[in-house]
Amino acid sequence: MALPLLLGQLLAFMGHGGAFYLEVRELEEKCFIQEIPDGTVVIGNYKTELYDPAMEKYQPSPQWINLFVFVKDPENKNLLARQYGPQGSFTFTSQSPGEHQICLHLESIRFALFYDGKLAIHLDMQLGEHTNDYAEFAAKDKLTQLHLRVQQLVEQVELIQKEQEYQRWREERFRQTSESTNQRVLWWSILQTFILVATGVWQMQHLKSFFKAKKLV
Repeated sequence: MALPLLLGQLLAFMGHGGAFYLEVRELEEKCFIQEIPDGTVVIGNYKTELYDPAMEKYQPSPQWINLFVFVKDPENKNLLARQYGPQGSFTFTSQSPGEHQICLHLESIRFALFYDGKLAIHLDMQLGEHTNDYAEFAAKDKLTQLHLRVQQLVEQVELIQKEQEYQRWREERFRQTSESTNQRVLWWSILQTFILVATGVWQMQHLKSFFKAKKLV
């Protein structure tokens, strides 16, 4: 019982995506940043709604509403650029650790949207082990409850290792940034000191020449 409890406590501190609610207009793009370790499977389950002023509430979007999803990794490379229907899911796998930009916008395949074009997106992001359907695994592979639990624990340990590697990578990047900043501050201080000394020497030479000229007069 100690191992599952420990894993549960560790996983409680880890990010596994989140739920988002976005209100948009047609063609208005909404973007957000998600920090993701490398080699992590990400699934976004979504549904869209269209505002009905007669009912004064949002209704499920018709089939002629499309969702466009764009995902870029920390190196600004495209991981995903696809068009989807009004409800469904999208999937991608991170190739490098760091901040991934996820952008969404809705578009009508008709000439213009009715109802003033007010739309809403409900999005649930799932990362890593949370993307697995263990009930399907158990039915497909005829796994016992014990085997299924062991598989879950193995995958959770792998997820913890990925998260630890990602945290180490973040710490190393922060250390490099701090060292670079400190080095720049040091060189700037040295340059300021050199400028002050040079200015002082020039002023002394100028005053010395001025007083010599006064004596000659």
